[in-house]
Amino acid sequence: MDHEHLRTLVGVLGNIISGILFLSPIPTFMRIVKAKSVQAFKPDPYVATLLNCSMWMFYGLPVVHPDSLLIITINGAGFAIEAVFITIFFMYSTWGGRKKILIALVFEVVFVTGVVVVTLMCFHTYASRSMIVGLICIVFNILMYASPLTVMKMVIKTKSVKYMPFTLALASFANSVVWCVYALLQFDPYILVPNALGSISAIIQLVLYATYYSTTNWDDDDEIQMSGSSKV
Repeated sequence: MDHEHLRTLVGVLGNIISGILFLSPIPTFMRIVKAKSVQAFKPDPYVATLLNCSMWMFYGLPVVHPDSLLIITINGAGFAIEAVFITIFFMYSTWGGRKKILIALVFEVVFVTGVVVVTLMCFHTYASRSMIVGLICIVFNILMYASPLTVMKMVIKTKSVKYMPFTLALASFANSVVWCVYALLQFDPYILVPNALGSISAIIQLVLYATYYSTTNWDDDDEIQMSGSSKV
């Protein structure tokens, strides 16, 4: 198998694992729908991921970074999935939570539109467009992987992993590792850097899960945990 076919194979594997990552919060949203409340779950990871997918779709377009079809396909799918999750979150949030989500989404639309316009009008080569969009993607990919920090803080404080989904952390780790390999096969620092940091973030989450799993009361919605729903 030549180098290009190997990279394509890894990219397809990355698409599959990323798809699993995007779908991994389904059990969380089944709980939300069943309870008709977001409880102490946070919208931060889903809002951050929506922005991240938007930027990577733009990065993968032929006018920015040619031959990046696999980047477009998985981030297009991720965008659609996150939009559904955010809609469910919006439906079952308090008014204060809905207002925060709306503000975040408006900011994202304005920001992405601005990046697209500036990139296409002010940068005229693939290299320059890839650089500016790639650097922005690095920043927002880091935000996506860092967004669970609010949940990790709650885990340490309450000694409970009830509101930190294990499947999401595990899928994040596998996803980051595969995309690191993809980036190394045809060196792309804009894909490599954020996914290397994502691997570290996922490892920390998995360590926390192993540490506090035994102290988690899965049946008790105590006041400390439930108070988080008013802050969404």
